[in-house]
Amino acid sequence: MSKRRVLFLCNANSARSLMGEVLLRHMAGDRFESFSAGSEPDEPHALTLEALKKQGLSTEGLHSKSLDQFENETFDVVIVLCDKAQQACRDWQGKAGEILFWDIRDPRLISKLDAYEQALFEIRRRLQLWLPLQKS
Repeated sequence: MSKRRVLFLCNANSARSLMGEVLLRHMAGDRFESFSAGSEPDEPHALTLEALKKQGLSTEGLHSKSLDQFENETFDVVIVLCDKAQQACRDWQGKAGEILFWDIRDPRLISKLDAYEQALFEIRRRLQLWLPLQKS
């Protein structure tokens, strides 16, 4: 059986969507192919990479990608992690079986030292709730 394809979207693809991509690969990589993109891609934020490494998660090969890269592709699920990406998603030319909106606060806009760890925790918690509901 082929793996289900999941795309995580946020604005810059520098924090939240990268976290989603890495977490899903770590938690259920045997069942899912995990991707991420941004509507206005930047580059992986150093604190994003640090938060992932602190949790023992691999960041090898992790880089920011544009939503345009996935134009005309099909995903089983697209998980949108911010309002800006939700707007871009409406105009996206790809196909998605299901689109979910998980509004996770942008850690780049929060002045707390643990903002990136908080975002990672929240995405992990949502995946822990979502994964048992998914068909194999």
